[in-house]
Amino acid sequence: MKFARNLIVACALLMAAGLAHAGNALRMATTTSTENTGLLPVLDAPFEKKYNVRIDVIAVGSGKALKLAENGDVDIVFVHDPEAEERFVAAGHGIDRQAVMHNDFVIVGPKEDPAGIKAAKTAAEAMKKIAEAKVGFVSRGDESGTHVKEKKLWQASGVNAAGDWYLSAGQAMAAVLRMADDKGVYTLSDRATYLAFKDKIRLEILFEGDPVLFNPYHVIAVNPKKHADINYSMAKKYIAYVTGEEGQTIIARFRVKGQQLFYPDAIPGALKGVKKVAP
Repeated sequence: MKFARNLIVACALLMAAGLAHAGNALRMATTTSTENTGLLPVLDAPFEKKYNVRIDVIAVGSGKALKLAENGDVDIVFVHDPEAEERFVAAGHGIDRQAVMHNDFVIVGPKEDPAGIKAAKTAAEAMKKIAEAKVGFVSRGDESGTHVKEKKLWQASGVNAAGDWYLSAGQAMAAVLRMADDKGVYTLSDRATYLAFKDKIRLEILFEGDPVLFNPYHVIAVNPKKHADINYSMAKKYIAYVTGEEGQTIIARFRVKGQQLFYPDAIPGALKGVKKVAP
């Protein structure tokens, strides 16, 4: 009898925990740039208040975020690796993928520009110049969206990035920027994180504007058919929020030291007069 009572109590506690999760928490895996720039606290606060929900954020590279989602460890992902996202959805792991915002990638380095990448006409040419000069490059090395873009640029340049001049850090963007700054070498960064940390480092934007550096962000709900405990109802509400007028306006108006970091894509006109980064 005692065992039966304990079993009933345990089951009741598990059910209560499940209900608490379903109603009061949304687990989100996202890229480090949305967290490091300070966007998420500003963007998520109105949603949490409106729905009386807590958003538990795990900020990692896009590749790791998608893996967490594939394993059912989160309810939703907010990432910037389009090809990996498409594979994730095609495999049935994610549903309701929606465009949210964009910025772009930039190549940053020491003001003296020892590799001369300012003269490059394409991002691939800039990367090749860095490799030929062997003056140093710090890579995220973490299968993040930024790292995936970097590898594509090396491939386009025909360079096998390896050697003493190339450091694979396995770190988030903020840490990589600090490492590159300490060493006085180059790295690839999303513009938003660079602008957020600009006053703390000496690195400057030395190459930008190539259409291949366009950097879109999407939000995707984890497929509840894959994992029974996914809070899909709240994930749908979050997707509607960040792609709706309120979320898009917050994204468009978000500034760090007067600099706009992200540009809305679901409702491009969410803020009149906001200049978009051309794809």
